[in-house]
Amino acid sequence: MEEINLIVAKNLKSLREGKKLSLEKVAELTGVSKTMIGQIERGESSPTITTIWKIAHGLKISFSALINNPQPDTKVILKSEVQVLSEDNGKYRVYPYFSFQEDRRFEVYSIEIEKGGFLSADSHGEGTEEFLTVFDGELTVNVNNIEYTVSSGDSIRFKADRPHSYHNSGETLTRLSMTIYYPA
Repeated sequence: MEEINLIVAKNLKSLREGKKLSLEKVAELTGVSKTMIGQIERGESSPTITTIWKIAHGLKISFSALINNPQPDTKVILKSEVQVLSEDNGKYRVYPYFSFQEDRRFEVYSIEIEKGGFLSADSHGEGTEEFLTVFDGELTVNVNNIEYTVSSGDSIRFKADRPHSYHNSGETLTRLSMTIYYPA
């Protein structure tokens, strides 16, 4: 595992260069000396939590933007590597491909529902929305006691901050994509 000071070094340098800031300007914005900023960027210093917070606050970025390894620009997620979650005796299967992250206010799932499969979901936080696209089969979505049938090739968007349910009302396996959006 990479040492935290090397992660902070890479992130700080990348963020500073991305914002086209000099060491002097970062020092001015953060209250951390130019010398210390340079030492941190070169991995020669292990900054304290307080120093990292000062830098994050001064650059108007999150603390985690400095301490977490950056995500690659491109990443392939293999279905075989995704941990499947199931309900309704395995008839309702969820594949979480892209999990929620604070800088991305959504998550993306692939869902498979066997004939007759059903899932009842509690309401999500206020303002949450779901976006579903059915690729194979047929799906019945119940929101506010109103049923909507969504067929292969069709999509539905609804406020998910109220109880809702999903049911494979067709004769074959239903496959769909689900994106859940969480407002700030």
